[in-house]
Amino acid sequence: MIKTTRWLALFAGSLWLIAAQAHAQKAQKNGATITGKVLGADGKPVAGASVMCETSSGMKPRAVHTDTGGHFFITGLKQESYDLRASSNGSYSDWERNIPMRKGQTKEITLQLLNGKTALSGVMPAKKKN
Repeated sequence: MIKTTRWLALFAGSLWLIAAQAHAQKAQKNGATITGKVLGADGKPVAGASVMCETSSGMKPRAVHTDTGGHFFITGLKQESYDLRASSNGSYSDWERNIPMRKGQTKEITLQLLNGKTALSGVMPAKKKN
């Protein structure tokens, strides 16, 4: 059973790597890519988490969801700086701010949900302007 589990983990990791490479190749033609993982407060990947991405000026918001391994891909980004935040079941990560992106570039970001960081009514709190 342990050998099967290890094999499945290796296989899933290989599939993720292939998918990441395919997305990176697409990004070189169509803009930049931010890829990464969302982890829970316990450090485990969070499937189905929402990742909010917007320009650092607060424009062009968009959201993607993580796959079963907690991975996300945001492709086709313009040359700008971006802010990211993850949420799942009422818990949120801190904002990752001012991530500069250039055409053809791929960056990997890890977002971790925090214990006790929640919002009322499931509305994501507004980010603070610096």
